[in-house]
Amino acid sequence: MQKTNSEQSARTDSFHAGKVVAIATGHAVHDTYTAFLPPLLPRFIEKFALLKTEAGVLVVLLQLPSLFQPLIGHLSDRHNLRWVVITAPAIAAVLLSLSGIAPAYSILALLLLVAGINSAALHAVAPVVAGKLSGQRLGKGMGFWMVGGELGRTLGPIIIVSAIGLFTMEKMPWLMIGGLVASLLLYFKLKDIPVHFRQESQALPWREALRKMRPVMLPLAGIIAMRAFMASALTTYLPTFLTEEGSNLWFAGFSLSILEAAGVAGALLGGSLSDRLGRRRILLFAQLTTALFMILFLLVQGLLRLPLLLVLGFSLLSLTPVIMALVQENFPENRALANGVYMALSFLIRAGAALLMGSIGDIFSLRTAFYASAALMVLGLPLILKLPASKTDRQMHYS
Repeated sequence: MQKTNSEQSARTDSFHAGKVVAIATGHAVHDTYTAFLPPLLPRFIEKFALLKTEAGVLVVLLQLPSLFQPLIGHLSDRHNLRWVVITAPAIAAVLLSLSGIAPAYSILALLLLVAGINSAALHAVAPVVAGKLSGQRLGKGMGFWMVGGELGRTLGPIIIVSAIGLFTMEKMPWLMIGGLVASLLLYFKLKDIPVHFRQESQALPWREALRKMRPVMLPLAGIIAMRAFMASALTTYLPTFLTEEGSNLWFAGFSLSILEAAGVAGALLGGSLSDRLGRRRILLFAQLTTALFMILFLLVQGLLRLPLLLVLGFSLLSLTPVIMALVQENFPENRALANGVYMALSFLIRAGAALLMGSIGDIFSLRTAFYASAALMVLGLPLILKLPASKTDRQMHYS
């Protein structure tokens, strides 16, 4: 029995690359389908004669179920939700592919609401599964997870625009084949692993778990807020800012692509570096680097901005897998609940930050809003020191 326990521990502590990549691929496929919605909105507005507000409601319906991620995570800590991970790409594929032939606005809204619930479940459960399969290299696992999402959000608009251009919206149901195949492959790859690696009795009651999370989640909420303002500036308002400053639309769009491409590398490497150098050390470096290079970006013009966007994309996106790894490793008894709380906080804060950044841009200017985002990143640095030190942080501190 001792040998069996030792072997099981070795398997738990090792990085299961094939399975982590499979989950990241499922994430990419799922997010490819949910990324169909923004390019489809003009078609839905035309088809159903929608007001802009009604079109906005469709986006909210896809995102609003993120608020239920703590509940889903709590359930995942106590019950086997492996099927959430396996079926999510297929469900997203079916629902979003059928949206093109929805006969009425109400049916379309229902499809997107169910897709939103499916998305919330995947994002609450799957990162935890990937984290458990990453063993001691949790940051690396979260980097793989993040890369999957970034690739999906990049490919989705390209695929749906190309499909509609070649065929019609009525042919969209054929697109669901990709998601169905992905779920089938996930089944064969993940069928032998438990989503739940711990005894159920070790999971704390949710009230006790939330009280335990408070010292970590409070400073983390501040860090998320600082990052959300910068992310809104660079991912939501960057093309608008550049066009207002005299750039053409092609340059503005290309700049966003440069930023996102660098972000994929940042998401992959940021987590891995935090496994070796410590979570807090990487967070401090990335947050300070992002602030400084944002100021440099605002001080230069034209093509000189492109290499700065590479650094900005890399440093900004490198923060997320580090934060996700930190959340999971600090609450091993309730990993999924902690991840769900983090994801729900991120959703609420991102939504508020986007609105506030837009308001600052309207009242003053987007340049002022961009400078404010850099200042907030610097002001948020002391919050990182309030986070618990990881094992690597402590080892490097005493070495």
